[in-house]
Amino acid sequence: MSELINSFIERASKLNKTIVLPEGEEDRISRAAAVIQANGIANVILLGDEERIKGDHIDLKGVTIINPKTSEKLGEYAKLLYELRKDKGMTEEKALELAKDNLYFGALMLKSGDADGMVAGSINSTGNVLRPGLQIIKAAPGIKTVSSCFIMGFENTLYKDNKVMVYGDCAVNPNPTAEQLVDIAIASEQSAKQLAGIDEPRIAMLSFSTKGSAKHENVDKVVAATKMLFEKCSDMQVDGELQVDAALVPSVSRLKAPNSKVKGRANVLIFPDLQAGNIGYKLTQRLAGAEAIGPICQGFAKPINDLSRGCTSDDVVAVVAITALQAGLN
Repeated sequence: MSELINSFIERASKLNKTIVLPEGEEDRISRAAAVIQANGIANVILLGDEERIKGDHIDLKGVTIINPKTSEKLGEYAKLLYELRKDKGMTEEKALELAKDNLYFGALMLKSGDADGMVAGSINSTGNVLRPGLQIIKAAPGIKTVSSCFIMGFENTLYKDNKVMVYGDCAVNPNPTAEQLVDIAIASEQSAKQLAGIDEPRIAMLSFSTKGSAKHENVDKVVAATKMLFEKCSDMQVDGELQVDAALVPSVSRLKAPNSKVKGRANVLIFPDLQAGNIGYKLTQRLAGAEAIGPICQGFAKPINDLSRGCTSDDVVAVVAITALQAGLN
């Protein structure tokens, strides 16, 4: 574990939060659960068939195991789901069937206050993980757009200006509108302060243009988002539209954007779309050797995080720690 991840674990261990892991029958998840519970990082609830989960002979002392299909809470959760979604055409029969699904059951646990956060995705797609959250938990007050960010650690790289940065959105919104970029920037600033430990977030709204150097509707979107941020969050250190060199290199900033608030020292990068964001974080990870922690979902009223299907048990431990930290902020 890196120094950055160890800092997440240490902070999470002080919170005593309960995190539900719907993919309890997956070996990587149950092994991570044992580590999380044994080290007091969080209280763990595994969803699934108890015999299958315990069949791996892992020491799960202290871990709660619940089978949604036989849970005494199933009827209560199904009723809650029906009430939440009846205006969208949900029937009582469909609600009962969906409540038996581990991902929906986990989201209903959050909604009911029986868990503080949820982590899944080791064997489920991002869409499947986020769908129950969008339908049941929904966005936090003041935020209309659920998004994601990566916390990028530069501890063992040659890049010295920032030890930690936040990149958003790199995993959820394919082509955000200007209004959605505003939400992504606000949520990413919060993640920078509250999770990454960045005391003074300096946010760059990225584009292939700097201050009108190019004309295109894609540039217009970033310009509009930046203007909205200036009006909505007057105390935020944000500037755009900026090319990435003007955002990160002070000498370039002085030439291209001499009046920029971030002055070429951005530590939060907001990408104009998912293609740029996904490419950007992976280039940083693979070419610079930076540590990429995420995707971390942001904007939900209660924390739900999506794992990579290629995740390791250590990755699960790290994401659960981050989820516990997010729960501590609610």
